[in-house]
Amino acid sequence: GLSCVSGWPSPPCVPHTMKTVLMVAEKPSLAESIAKILSHGKYHTRGGISKPCPIHEYTANFMGGPARFKMTCVVGHVYSTDFHPKYQNWASTEEITLFGAEIQKNESNPKTHVVAHLKSESKGCDYVVLWLDCDREGENICFEVLSIIEPNLKQNRDLSHVFRAKFSAITDQDIHRAMNSLGKPNELESLSVDARQELDLKVGVAFTRFQTKYFQGKYGNLDASVISYGPCQTPTLGFCVKRHDEIMSFKPETYWRIVPTCFKGGHTFVLEWDRGRIFDLPIAQTLHKQIADKKQAKVVDVTKKKESKPKPGGMNTVEMLKAASTKLGIGPHEAMRIAESLYTSGYLSYPRTESTKFHPSFDLRGAVSVFSSHPLYGAYVKNLLKEGISPPRGGVDVGDHPPITPMRSATEVDLGGGNYWRLYDFLARTFIASVSYDCKYVRTKATFKVGEELFQVIGRQMDTLGYIEITPWAMFSDGRLPDLQPGDSVDIQNMNLKEGKTEPPDYLTEAELIGLMEKNGIGTDASIPTHINNICERNYVGIKSGRRVVPTRLGIILVHGYHKIDSELVLPKVRAHVEREVDNIAKGLATKESIVDQALDIFQAKFEYFGKHIELIDGLMEASFTQLSSTGKNLTKCGNCHKYMRYIPQRPQRLHCGSCDQTYDLPQGGSIKEVLPPSANMKTQGIPKKGCLTTCLPAHLNEEPDAPWHIGTMSSFPRRRFFCLLRMPAAIYHTPWVCIVLLHVEEAGLQSRPPPLR
Repeated sequence: GLSCVSGWPSPPCVPHTMKTVLMVAEKPSLAESIAKILSHGKYHTRGGISKPCPIHEYTANFMGGPARFKMTCVVGHVYSTDFHPKYQNWASTEEITLFGAEIQKNESNPKTHVVAHLKSESKGCDYVVLWLDCDREGENICFEVLSIIEPNLKQNRDLSHVFRAKFSAITDQDIHRAMNSLGKPNELESLSVDARQELDLKVGVAFTRFQTKYFQGKYGNLDASVISYGPCQTPTLGFCVKRHDEIMSFKPETYWRIVPTCFKGGHTFVLEWDRGRIFDLPIAQTLHKQIADKKQAKVVDVTKKKESKPKPGGMNTVEMLKAASTKLGIGPHEAMRIAESLYTSGYLSYPRTESTKFHPSFDLRGAVSVFSSHPLYGAYVKNLLKEGISPPRGGVDVGDHPPITPMRSATEVDLGGGNYWRLYDFLARTFIASVSYDCKYVRTKATFKVGEELFQVIGRQMDTLGYIEITPWAMFSDGRLPDLQPGDSVDIQNMNLKEGKTEPPDYLTEAELIGLMEKNGIGTDASIPTHINNICERNYVGIKSGRRVVPTRLGIILVHGYHKIDSELVLPKVRAHVEREVDNIAKGLATKESIVDQALDIFQAKFEYFGKHIELIDGLMEASFTQLSSTGKNLTKCGNCHKYMRYIPQRPQRLHCGSCDQTYDLPQGGSIKEVLPPSANMKTQGIPKKGCLTTCLPAHLNEEPDAPWHIGTMSSFPRRRFFCLLRMPAAIYHTPWVCIVLLHVEEAGLQSRPPPLR
């Protein structure tokens, strides 16, 4: 029989015997796009348990018969890796125990109810098709999803009813091709991600907790909430500090060079000395004196050669991130976020790829034809298609995804302008350039003789612009020379002996840092932006003019300290070795357990040695930062010793009692406001609907006449105001969600409940 379901645009009825196929994508927009393509736009959307993850339903053929399809999604990783709750308390957990601690998978975002959603939608399903992103992280999410839905499938004994779709772009052709060539999820790649997550968690948290507690308990102006260590983050910082050290240790040298300025046929041009630079002033002066009075330079040789400036190749993730920083001034973290958004909207192919070469089967002409009617590129593309495209040369096809390719034509208005348009425009022009022709020019080199000294000048004359017509940023100066023939003489306008100094290297640009990370195996194309963003957020580096990465005092001291204790904590070779071993898990050459155990043994030994020699970093810290007892300002008296505590405004904000040697954390992001109560009842407004106040001092309020200042406590209140009874001046420390009253109490102190609002 048929079961009719009202409200469906197509089809109106579904047979009882029809198989059910659950399909899961990584993001809501991807799920809808894929459902729209596979159903030819005839799908029905309904809500489910998870508000961000609607279900798109339609009927179509599958495995030789009609089937009901349910396409839904997750929102990135379903689970995150963390320690068992018994290891969460920093104060009661010895950091060394974390290397062998029990870990667990927790729901990444419980408020979205994705786990309950998948459990509900998978009940009674016959098949599963996984449309997660096609990289190792995507494979890992595949198995997160399977761990939830497998018990609810009709056939849950093996993976025979579970399929994996492999795709690189959200286009009709790519999605239909993926649906017609379904494979199986790769558990080995998923395990390699699990291994990396466990290692990064245990190593990073052990070192981070230890050095955070040690240094924040001693210094007040570190201006960092957490003194973090990361197996990838710290070598990334190491590259930046290494360049800083090279700059600081650089000793400039003075040099001299002879610079003739010549004139002929309306052209003024400067000659380059064959000797380059002379670092001995008497010798430079002697050579200059010999030709200083010469009025002409004789042409002794002229060579002309046709040369070309090669067009760009296919663009992978790393090259995109470098170009975004260098040419557009967009940081790698932001560039990756925008690229992923453009991908999920169907404008780009998958932006996480290592390949720079297109597979021979890739339809380059079809991809370029998309822009035939584009208002900016259309005329150029039409001419290119008429002449015939020139496939990109060189590159490497890793076999993961094609180079980043624009899949849909878009204008600035379509993308809302800003960095979305700038990145898309750059990628579109670069792709079109990659199938265009090289820029061709004639290079002229003329050699001159003045006395016994030789000089030369090089000029370029454009022949055909080629790809530069679509990528104007690649244009170079023409540098055209006058007509020069051997035996000609040109007038010398002046013959200067110029002094200069050698210059140190500049700080690393983001692009240079990305290149070093890729070269040394630090992070993956997907994680490199995160590691750079982390060292910025930790206040270890700052991004300065020209997108240059400049280490802070804290970052410099940490790296120097690591080198004093164990250079391998900051050098890239240990992490690169771990990455190679993790790759072996994905390739089936090693087990997850063996690699994780081996790496943890190495880092645990390093941690034990680090803890015994932490004073080597402390010596550097002491010379650059201020002790807690000398930081901040007196604010309130301690409830134990009745001596003044100091308020430390730098991150993390704290109160410190030097007498008791105790530090009390305050909610972060707050400010101090001192108030004088106009009457016994004082009203303070501006607290959001829920404020949570916690006791920061061990002492209770007392009723002695000379009672010290205390931190009062309040429970959560549903209203936007609270009242307190004050008879002495008070200070209020408040954040958008928390308010703590520092007060001198004679009698009642803080009321247990606020009076009703009137």
